[in-house]
Amino acid sequence: MSASGPTVSEMLAEARRRFTEAGIVNPQADARILISGLLQLSPTGMLVAGREPVSEEQAASIGRAIERRLRHEPVHRILGEREFYGLPLSLSAGTLEPRPDTEILVDTIIPYLRDLANTGESLHILDMGTGTGAICLALLSECPEASGVGSDISTDALETARSNAERNGLKDRFSTIRSNWFENIHGTFHVIVSNPPYIASNVIHDLAHEVTKFDPAAALDGGTDGLDAYKAIAKDAARFVRSNGIVGLEIGYDQRNDVTAIFEAEGFKCLKSVKDYGQNDRVLVFTPA
Repeated sequence: MSASGPTVSEMLAEARRRFTEAGIVNPQADARILISGLLQLSPTGMLVAGREPVSEEQAASIGRAIERRLRHEPVHRILGEREFYGLPLSLSAGTLEPRPDTEILVDTIIPYLRDLANTGESLHILDMGTGTGAICLALLSECPEASGVGSDISTDALETARSNAERNGLKDRFSTIRSNWFENIHGTFHVIVSNPPYIASNVIHDLAHEVTKFDPAAALDGGTDGLDAYKAIAKDAARFVRSNGIVGLEIGYDQRNDVTAIFEAEGFKCLKSVKDYGQNDRVLVFTPA
């Protein structure tokens, strides 16, 4: 490393200053996550290495990353990966960046999976609109008795999900299929999960630039009322979920009543409704009535 180059602490301070001046919402956290990720340093490593100079190449890389963040590209998109439920997951242009709120869906489903595992059956999971594979892979990592299928309309997403399964040692229990909801799905499943697109088309432009510019539109747009995906899933889910199985869904903050009505009309009953960290409705669990 170059002895005359800026130190880790100086690079961190510069990133924080520029993010603050640009009105980035969490300038300190973004600066720390970005630079620690680029330098492959843990939080403790950042403290220990604070006075160490970075190389010219590292400084240039950090500089480019700062410019990308100033153009509203999310930190984890710049780094190319994000941790979800303890699993490192690669991101791609065709995948939604997994959010912490989606971990609530995983938390909610795990007890049902473990109860089902006690029956001695070989458990099968279907993750519809799998994206990075986040939900299914997290469930598989927590339930060794299960295998899973990730479906998506995006070939880019399916490739990313397969790569993430291999990266996390789950490729033998995870497969993918290109499908528009249930179109190409065969067999039945103990658990069907999905974080489908649920934002109404006419409000997508109101979302943060980090979302509208960098998350794939197909993973956001839920149609005129934001409910298209739920209607499509509910319409056919009874043919694919076991009689003792469940359907677990992430929903928008104001969609609990509408989604519940959609599934009840198709012969399901709501087992559970769960709120997110902001106390908004976030997860619904259904079972065949």
